[in-house]
Amino acid sequence: QVVGGKVKKPGKRGRKPAKIDLKAKLERSRQSARECRARKKLRYQYLEELVSSRERAICALREELEMYKQWCMAMDQGKIPSEIKALLTGEEQSKAQQNSTKLVKTGKTEANSSNP
Repeated sequence: QVVGGKVKKPGKRGRKPAKIDLKAKLERSRQSARECRARKKLRYQYLEELVSSRERAICALREELEMYKQWCMAMDQGKIPSEIKALLTGEEQSKAQQNSTKLVKTGKTEANSSNP
């Protein structure tokens, strides 16, 4: 038979069934299922670890928020918590250190620029 310029052979259409050993096919299927279960188990372990780390972060943030609330209530009553005083003095000291290092650096660069 000639159809559309191509010669067709009579018989069944499509791929010929491959002669695969049934036992080998079943073993491949079992192996694939084992690998799928292992991947699923790893994925669930990863997600559980992620959830627990996020829960720990949430707890830490809630504790921090509660601490800030306590500080605000104390400040509303006219008391300055010692932690805030420490933070303020620490910031002032760090700013003073930063300014002194900036002055030292600019002094060095000015001295280097004046000597060509």
